[in-house]
Amino acid sequence: MHAWELDLATRSTDRVVRPFDWGMEWTKGWPFHSAEPRPEARLLALNRMALEHSAEFFAYRPPHDFRLQEDAWLKFTSAVETPYPQNNTVHARYFPANPRLKRGPKAVVVLPHFNASPQQHVALCAGIAKLGISAVRLSLPYHDRRMPPELTRADYSVSSNIARTIDATRQAVIDTRSCFDWLEQRGYTDLGIVGTSLGSCYAFLATAHDERIRVNVFNHCSTYFADVVWTGLSTRHIREGIEGQIDLDRLRAVWDCISPVHYMDRFAAMHKRSLFLYATYDTTFLPEFSKQVVEHIQKRNLDHKLVVMPCGHYTQGESPFKFIAGYQICSFLKRNL
Repeated sequence: MHAWELDLATRSTDRVVRPFDWGMEWTKGWPFHSAEPRPEARLLALNRMALEHSAEFFAYRPPHDFRLQEDAWLKFTSAVETPYPQNNTVHARYFPANPRLKRGPKAVVVLPHFNASPQQHVALCAGIAKLGISAVRLSLPYHDRRMPPELTRADYSVSSNIARTIDATRQAVIDTRSCFDWLEQRGYTDLGIVGTSLGSCYAFLATAHDERIRVNVFNHCSTYFADVVWTGLSTRHIREGIEGQIDLDRLRAVWDCISPVHYMDRFAAMHKRSLFLYATYDTTFLPEFSKQVVEHIQKRNLDHKLVVMPCGHYTQGESPFKFIAGYQICSFLKRNL
């Protein structure tokens, strides 16, 4: 299984090792400011503020320019402005429920994995729609239609630029919540979220800050954002750009505000239903990190279902595992939404 994972992970040959950067210019749009002169100290201070006032950190003005095109692509202006015009326009693909099977005003937002192509997760969304639940597949920041022209991969969403990675995560959370604004405008009231890999992290942060989302699917999960980047097979090139400039403990601290572990109590207070999936042979989200998430959930006696897949991170997207995961996700949504 590990050999299969390695083969799938190394088929991409366009990974770029980018230089380490604190990226302090990316903090200008955040709601908090610090006068600390050293970049690391300033980021630590901003993380403390964001954790103490996370509702404000992930707050936004709802967009007013939602446009659903004839090809079923939803477009709107992101509430987070970046230097890249392509990234500032949010693209999301809408899959309305089969009208014959429509099960009331139910909808989910689907957040794909890191570097997902425009066609990935489309089959999952179509399957959800066939069950009578509408789906919206969000293109994550710096992905597919939102990718700046100089990129071939979504390198600006997770990278060795510390503050830009935080800003991209904050934008993903806010764009996700904006999709729920649009769904509400269309009359949907029973709302859920499905996140895979990086999308799972974004989904957790979004649902922990949005009471409207009552059913969650977290496909791969981890406690700390930094741990996945530092140890994961698919992010070795990012670690290569970071290592030598900062160690894991310091990296955890400057990425605290985008780490799910710090929002467990906030999440628990909302009494949601959740499905957690992780893989026994995962070399990207190591199983030990997923087990830590489950321990936090069980400690708080939260309403949840746990599925452990006998595969790895990449191999979950291969037969037969993709069908097993798809069944688990769709059946959970049908029973609980």
